[in-house]
Amino acid sequence: MDLLRFATAGSVDDGKSTLIGRLLYDTKSLFADQLAAVEAVSAARGDDYTNLALLTDGLRAEREQGITIDVAYRYFATPRRKFIIADTPGHIQYTRNMVTGASTADLALVLVDARKGLVEQSRRHAFLCSLLRVPHLVLCVNKMDLVDWSQEVFEEIAAEFTAFAAKLDVPDLTVIPVSALHGDNIARRSANLPWYEGPSLLHHLEHVHIASDRNLVDVRFPVQYVIRPQSTAHPDYRGYAGQVASGVLKPGDEVMVLPSGFTSTITHIDTADGPVAQAYPPMSVTIRLADEIDIARGDLICRPHNAPATAQDIDAMLCWMDETRPLRTGGRYAIKHTTRTARAVVRQLHYRLDVNSLHRDEGSDGLTLNEIGRVRLRTTQPLLADAYRRNRTTGGFILIDESTHRTVAAGMIVDG
Repeated sequence: MDLLRFATAGSVDDGKSTLIGRLLYDTKSLFADQLAAVEAVSAARGDDYTNLALLTDGLRAEREQGITIDVAYRYFATPRRKFIIADTPGHIQYTRNMVTGASTADLALVLVDARKGLVEQSRRHAFLCSLLRVPHLVLCVNKMDLVDWSQEVFEEIAAEFTAFAAKLDVPDLTVIPVSALHGDNIARRSANLPWYEGPSLLHHLEHVHIASDRNLVDVRFPVQYVIRPQSTAHPDYRGYAGQVASGVLKPGDEVMVLPSGFTSTITHIDTADGPVAQAYPPMSVTIRLADEIDIARGDLICRPHNAPATAQDIDAMLCWMDETRPLRTGGRYAIKHTTRTARAVVRQLHYRLDVNSLHRDEGSDGLTLNEIGRVRLRTTQPLLADAYRRNRTTGGFILIDESTHRTVAAGMIVDG
């Protein structure tokens, strides 16, 4: 079975946590004691129903305030597919949490309250999903029971969101009407929506095609660790361990090692379960080469005629994550890109982006918590990087404050 990672997004009280709880409940992914605990807390709060949102809102502050703060990860499976859910917060002050949860997602669910229609946060999260290159977007029009299952309300919201998504880079958009509280159109089609001819949410999640989303053309293998067991059984073993970022690797393939530029041929591809005939993302493997080349952590294996850019001047979109120190031009940070670590200085802040209006503020002198802007960085070592739109692994990085060791920003490299 393949694995689908998806993130939920939307405004406060749109029902994200309830929808996830309903998915877990309807797919029988809950233990009896989990359900009993939720029922007990629901009764103690005076709810006359089982509040499934409590399954994901795990922090005490979240339960007391009725909001989601942290990114909660939940796991479930059906006979067709395995799933990892990132329940991300809806509040504007937790944009950084939403960016964290969606950065590795194959699909994003944006929830909208049918009574309110599209709000600022709906557009904000749709834009962030497009910025993070999430390949598939699903708009769930929730709480349809509170608008009497109105087809007209649903179609108005769907049309408005589709028009907004057309301004963004959204390759695949699906719109589904649901009622998470009652389970309508979540795991199975609902009789309350006879006019809706599309799939239920779970059916769509099980069948959305994600295999072609992975870049299988550009071979990128960042070396994480050099394995030299020094054992009598394998005295000459030298392997290069890491996770395949993109492309397909096979024994016999000619490859090039960067930054040295030396070429060699793959002789073996090893895994924890033994040798394999090919490696593809996101497999973690150990590669052995025909020639003894000086390779270290941070180097990258690619094809001789298909290499990433080697650059020290980087243009990138940054989401600022530090609440204590804002980004300023001239700021110095550690940069972590794939398996390579270097230092970077902020040469220029091109503009700060208003993610609500998509307006560019070119007069800004810095970025504060949760703000997004385009910057020019200069690194102490060349980065072996692709544009984020081409490769989310070799196109993404984080900035770290060296004095506090806090991650202060997430970055996405853009074409110069």
